[in-house]
Amino acid sequence: MRGQLWNARPKPLSTTAQSNSDGDGGDGAGTGIVTRTRTRTKRPSLYRVLILNDDYTPMEFVVLVLERFFNKAREDATRIMLHVHHHGVGECGIYTYEIAETKVTQVMDFARKHQHPLQCVMEKK
Repeated sequence: MRGQLWNARPKPLSTTAQSNSDGDGGDGAGTGIVTRTRTRTKRPSLYRVLILNDDYTPMEFVVLVLERFFNKAREDATRIMLHVHHHGVGECGIYTYEIAETKVTQVMDFARKHQHPLQCVMEKK
């Protein structure tokens, strides 16, 4: 049984052989260089989801949005809302493209449903 496991090694992906050409008339035995290609998974691009300030959306509604769609605690949501209020924009979270796009759509739909002009956008990090 051990012999079978020992012989079950994976074969190299590619082999380059170089011949022994030192002119001694040898048997042609060469030296082999084994190279393996590794597939690396690329990390997905990340996107920042941002809320923009306006003069009409109530602060409490922004806190509700942050709690509901971004799973922020009341204190964190209030801190982000105040940052938006004072600086004009605030980061809600960083996500992959599909998740960021979904969150932006959910927030925009929720704001329109409640007749608020709140703007939510995403930008590549």
